[in-house]
Amino acid sequence: MSDAPVLVKQILEDAIHSMATDIHFCLEENQVSVHFRIIGIRKFHKFLTIEQYKILLSYYKYTGKLDIGETRIPQQGAVSIKIRKGEYALRISTLPSAKLESLAIRILPQEETLSIHELFLFRIQTNQIKKWLDERKGIILFTGPTGSGKTTSLYALIQSLKSEHNLQIITLEDPIEKRLHQTIQVPINQQTGLTYDAGLKASLRHDPDVIMVGEIRDHETAKFVVKAAYTGHLVLSTIHANNAIGTIYRLLDMGIKKIDIEQNIKFIASVQLLPIQVEKYPNKRAAILEMLNNTQISQILRDNSIPLTNFIEFNQLRRKAFAYGFLHNKFI
Repeated sequence: MSDAPVLVKQILEDAIHSMATDIHFCLEENQVSVHFRIIGIRKFHKFLTIEQYKILLSYYKYTGKLDIGETRIPQQGAVSIKIRKGEYALRISTLPSAKLESLAIRILPQEETLSIHELFLFRIQTNQIKKWLDERKGIILFTGPTGSGKTTSLYALIQSLKSEHNLQIITLEDPIEKRLHQTIQVPINQQTGLTYDAGLKASLRHDPDVIMVGEIRDHETAKFVVKAAYTGHLVLSTIHANNAIGTIYRLLDMGIKKIDIEQNIKFIASVQLLPIQVEKYPNKRAAILEMLNNTQISQILRDNSIPLTNFIEFNQLRRKAFAYGFLHNKFI
């Protein structure tokens, strides 16, 4: 494993220099291909020999505190590193395959979180989000597929709340993706008994103004988020869904009652990251949002056949971005 640190450093430096968000290792016939996901697009980087990959895989499993000898089940771990004068958290994920385990790495920069002004493309949507933050109870959901910017948006909201209001903010995360200043971040750990319910009960003793739940993954987490909202606090969270309206049906599929959705969810914002061709955005991506307020959510729950007023879909937003010169036409 002595060669592993050099190989790991080389690939990570290449990925960070390319501004990649993920690294994928894919087993082919007699070699392993390395791919970077850059501004949402998967790009080939290089080939490794099978032996190089085995060394690299063992190194990540060891440093990520995974079971090195276990190859039959998926495993997840985390590694913190300093490289290229920056700090990064790596989320390590292995998946059993026919011959060798597959490895995927999510790269999470730990520098200061982007502000909502830097993250969201359209100022009118940024201003709307800021108005949402005046709410002091209920649920604000950010939705989208994997890698769409949900968690980044959530952290941007928390930063905005901290900068403009003196609030007690507590997060319940599994795992914690990025360290936030002046925020109490609780790592949920089912094995030690620190469940979401236990974390909520303990958090309420700390007199929070805002509770953030990292991600709604299943029926139990969805019920927990609703339960947290019923305590009279502002709750922020994320959920996987293709668009804003689809989020409502995803919650219904999870067993959340219509009345609980209508009474507690104040706003839904579905996030889509676009590759922007403007120097103002150093990360070369900015977010557009499909946005639903509580009135629109109630309308969908009661009669989804009536067209929504003042609801702008992603295809309209992309055309607007193209018209303003932010976007290439191939992304419309």
